[in-house]
Amino acid sequence: MLPSGLTDECRSLSADQLRVLAKYAESLAEHQDRHEDEKEATKNEPDDRPDDVPAGASVTVKEINDNRYRYWQWRDGDRIKSKYIGPANPDD
Repeated sequence: MLPSGLTDECRSLSADQLRVLAKYAESLAEHQDRHEDEKEATKNEPDDRPDDVPAGASVTVKEINDNRYRYWQWRDGDRIKSKYIGPANPDD
């Protein structure tokens, strides 16, 4: 449900303005969906981030010789750095 003030404003817009508004609204909705997905993903990250791991780091799972391991991973200039966390859980 849209606020009545917003619907009243929309009634005064031309068809072209409404199309632009629709594109903007779709783009904004996609952005907010991505933001929510990122927030959900960070909820699953360990809270005990080491001091030498930057805040922007994410957790990734790598498979090596049929074993799965969790790593912190982040970009440092042109390089990607990682730090071992431990074995991955089966549901990771």
